[in-house]
This record gives sequence, C-alpha cells and structure tokens, in this order.
Amino acid sequence: MENREIAAVFDKMADLLEFQGANPFRVRAYRNGSRRLQDLPDSVSGLVEAGEDLTKIDGIGKDLADKIAVLVKTGELPQLNELLAEIPVGVLTLLRIPGLGPKKAAAIYKELGIETLADLRAACEAKKIRDLKGFGAKTEESILAGIGLAEHAGDRIYWATADEIVQSLVAYLKQSKAVKQIEAAGSYRRGRETVGDLDILVDAKDASAVMDHFAKFPEVAETIARGDTKMSVRLHSGLQVDLRVVPTESFGAALQYFTGSKEHNIVLRGLAKDRGLKISEWGIFRVEKDGPGKEETEEYLAGKTEADLYAVLDLPVCPPELRENRGEFAYKKKSDIPKLVELADIEGDLHMHTSATDGKETIRAMAAAAQERGLKYIAITDHSKRVSMARGLDAARLREQWDEVDRVNKELDGFTVLKGIECDILERGGMDLDDDVLAEADWVIASVHYGQNQDRAQITERILGAIENPWVSVIAHPTGRLINKRDRYAVDLEAVMKAAAANGKLLELNANPARLDLDDIQCARAKQLGIPIVISSDAHSIGGLDVLRYGVKQARRAGLTAKDVANTRSWASLKKLVRRGE
Repeated sequence: MENREIAAVFDKMADLLEFQGANPFRVRAYRNGSRRLQDLPDSVSGLVEAGEDLTKIDGIGKDLADKIAVLVKTGELPQLNELLAEIPVGVLTLLRIPGLGPKKAAAIYKELGIETLADLRAACEAKKIRDLKGFGAKTEESILAGIGLAEHAGDRIYWATADEIVQSLVAYLKQSKAVKQIEAAGSYRRGRETVGDLDILVDAKDASAVMDHFAKFPEVAETIARGDTKMSVRLHSGLQVDLRVVPTESFGAALQYFTGSKEHNIVLRGLAKDRGLKISEWGIFRVEKDGPGKEETEEYLAGKTEADLYAVLDLPVCPPELRENRGEFAYKKKSDIPKLVELADIEGDLHMHTSATDGKETIRAMAAAAQERGLKYIAITDHSKRVSMARGLDAARLREQWDEVDRVNKELDGFTVLKGIECDILERGGMDLDDDVLAEADWVIASVHYGQNQDRAQITERILGAIENPWVSVIAHPTGRLINKRDRYAVDLEAVMKAAAANGKLLELNANPARLDLDDIQCARAKQLGIPIVISSDAHSIGGLDVLRYGVKQARRAGLTAKDVANTRSWASLKKLVRRGE
C-alpha cells in the first residue's frame, strides 16, 4: 500500500471515531498519523518489509505502527471493518457539508435516521432539521446551502492526487514489452486543479497484452468494460481509468483528441471542416466525394504526433495547459506562444511555517531543504498571535525568531533566509501586529483566517485595509477557498486586485493542492492588471516545499510566464517590485 492509502484509512478511522464521539485524543492520533504519512518521503510499506521500527517516525506510536503493519500485510484493517459495521458508510458523506461537524451529523443520524445527502436535503426542505436541539433555522439554511458542494465533493480528486496515481500507473504499464509510447491525457494533462477520471493512451501492436497487464495493476478493484482496443477499470479509490490502445500513426491524434478540452476541440474541428478536412482520434483526413450520392472517401494526412496534426492546419502546438479555448487560437506560429513559467524558474519560496507555530521543522531544517531543492532564498512566515490554536507569535516571540534568522544566515553560503510573518487581518479590520513590528520585517504576508462568514463589503474592506498598510508585501490565499471543501468567502476580488495594482502589492498563488488560490482565471486577471504573482508553498514541513510544482501548473494554465511570477527573480530584484514603507 502507498502512504496516501494508509493515510486515507487513518482519516476514515478518525472520521468514524469522531462521529461516534470517541476520545478526542484517539481521533487526533489518527489524524496526526495520517498527516505524518502523507509528508513522509519514504515508503511505509518498504519500511515494514525491511523490518524497520515505525515508532521512530515522529507521530507514530506503537498502536499506529501495529495497524500500519497489518494494513501493509493484509490490505485491510479489522478495526475499520468493525466501525463500518456499526456506522453506515454513507453517513460520512454528511461530513462533507461545510460547517457540519461530527456531533451535528451524528445527531441528525440518530434523531432522524438520515444517512444520505438526498434524505438530508428533503429534511431541510421539510424544515425538520431546525427542530433538533442545538440547530435552528439558520443552521438548517446553512446545511441546505452546503449540500450542493457535498454532493460533488467526491466526484473529482486533486490534480496532485491524480498525479501520484498516474506516475505509479505509467511506470507499471511501461513494464509491458508491448508498450511503445504511453501518455496520460484528459484534464490531468491540461493541469486542471481537479480530475474526474484518467485517460491513458498507449501505442502498441498487441493491445491484448497491454490490457492483460493493465488488469493486474494492484490498484484495480474491478474491470468495468473491455473491448478490442479500450479497457475501463475502477481503482480501489473509486477513480475510473480508461486505457486506449492506438496504432503509431494515430498516437498523436489520439493524444490531442483525448487531451481536449472539449471547447478547444470544437474550434479545431471547425477549422478543419473549413478546409474540407476531418479530425478524429485516428488522425486528420482530407474528405472527398466522387460525386452526388457517392460515399465520402478519407485520405489520411497526419496523426503520428500532435505537431504533425496541428501543422496541417498551419497552427503551432499549444501547451496542454492552455487548451481551454481562452484565446490560444490567436497564436499563429510557435514564436507567438508565451514561454510559460516552469518549476526551474522559481528562485525562492516566500510562505512557510516552522515548529515555532504549526510547522514541524526548524528554520535551519527548512533552509537546508530549500537549498537542496535549488532555491536561493526563503521567507519564514509563521502565524501571528491571532491564530492562537497554532501558537501564533506575538511581537516579542517574533523578534526572538528574527534573531535566530540572523544567526542562521551567518551559517549559510549563497542562500538567504528572510524575516517574515503571516500576519492576520483582524475581524474588525487592521493588522494583528503593530506597524513598528511589521516595519522590521523583510516580508509581510497578510491573510484572512477568521471572520470568513462576514459579508462581502466587510471582508473586502478588511483586505483593502491590509493592502493599504505600508508594510504589507502580499495577500495570501486571497479567496480562502479549500477545493471540494469550502467555497471562497464573499469578497470583491476585482476591487482587491485593482487596489493591489495601485498600491504596488503582490498576490499569492498558494500552491497547496487543497487551495491553489488564486485559481487560473484569477491569475490571468492579475496578469492583465500587471500584478506580479507569488507562487508559494505554504509549507508546514520539508515535504510541503515540494508542492510548488502544483502552483506552477496552475500558473501555466493562467498563461503566466517567468516574468509574471515575482519569485522567479532574485531577492534583490523582487523586493523592488513591492512598495513598502510608503
């Protein structure tokens, strides 16, 4: 089992135990264990097979270590099966509703026998929820509004999660000698922030051999359908994967066709039709008729590569991330296409946390890990005091941390640690720390963590106030969304962007795969307004530094180049972009 699968089991255990009202420390142990496994670079299965002591892993005690060993060896956990026998698994879908915690979900289940979102919707519409103890009309309305999000929360997975599956599956399929070429297509290849299913294309003569091998992939739970050249399976995670085997002369055409998007392909087909051509997954063809009433004949023109196919239409190959029919057909030659930002362009990471608040590592450890990854600078940006649950820093502790930054910098060669802070924008407005403190920082992040249910005008005014603060550098995760879990808060983002442009402040693209905030559309708008974007990891551990690639993928979908991203510059150049102290 992969780390993420074991982590998923622990998360489900935590959900079920919390639903039962179990000891909070027990629930927290499973959640902490899950997070630790997700952050762990080593394969837990490999450690078990090697006989390593799992209790040496921080956050993994003997009880969890024993359960990990059972999962690795048997693929299941008896304790989870026992809980699932007591609690209908469908009840957990209630927990997807934003703001509906385990206690309220349990009350709904016990008092009304509700197990599904459909039943809950009916109960809300019948105004039965408001009569339960501890609920009320407003809670009922909030639940009803959140059901729509919950209904679709399980439909699509994070791109980051899909990427783990793709890398594992492609590596496995390449073991088949019948495979000549292989690519993942669909929304995954276009870098959409969530993925509904996977399309895998294989160039092979022996389709049967490839599909036989595919059927033995350890993650396959069932085969949905199998034909001569296509096979569909469902993985244990519930994700559907479609495998298509195509001949070499059609591989590029199939890759283009199944990459999409639908909107891109509609335009492409129209351009082909205007020239008397036809495009399909098999290639691009010239269509001719010998006369009235005669059948059409098709002459194959290209399809071996995407470049061949686009060339027939006098078009350059556009990066997959841009194939959404958002203006990419304006590029008539290769030199017209912007050189999109790449991970290698990133010079520094300007949002991360340490063990001083809710992170897991020291300043030294984060600096060393960042330097190993080729970065030139980082900003240590622990939470300010308002975030009390994370032991946020007051002025005295922050200044002590900055003294430590000075000491660490003296030990480093060719690398700089910046004195930073993620300073909360208070519910009433204003910053969580005084200006005299913020003035001493190299880098000040302003963010909204509390009061996210305030109205649009209030939240907007709070953020505008932060932008106008002379010492703020950037607004972090500007909409506050959590993909599939929480909608963006009510904010006039256009007003925020225009204020950022007017005040010389930057906006963040938070690369955490659960955030990716700003999204691609919003990043494109920021580019239009001339606002540099900062792609930040928001890392809380060493492994968290690696999420920068997801932010880069999102930035590419927005059409951002290295010039559009602030932290592709040296620190000396970047700080000139930010208007501070004015």
